[in-house]
Amino acid sequence: MTRHWTPLAVVYLALSVLGLVGTWTFNALAIVQMRDFIGDLVSSGPAVSSITVDLLVVAVAGSVFIIFESRRLGMRFGWLYIVASGLTAFAFTFPLFLAMRQRRLTRAAAPREG
Repeated sequence: MTRHWTPLAVVYLALSVLGLVGTWTFNALAIVQMRDFIGDLVSSGPAVSSITVDLLVVAVAGSVFIIFESRRLGMRFGWLYIVASGLTAFAFTFPLFLAMRQRRLTRAAAPREG
């Protein structure tokens, strides 16, 4: 079970869990309060709009990275991280991808058994 889980992969995994819990705490709060989620993102002032644009650009860049890096490393279903981010949060799926990527790199660098 602990095979190929480097300290860096564990850090990425912990960030992934933090991203899921952190975003979904506020998503649940928005649902309970019946807030206009998209409207709040773009009309709650310049600071919120700045953060929204900032994170959107990072998410797009990260998605491009996921597609190309997963292909380069032969990781199947790289696109699924991007799709899942629409259902969860990119703050969850991107660190999760980085953790799985780190495991793949560690496995590739390990001496072959046999």
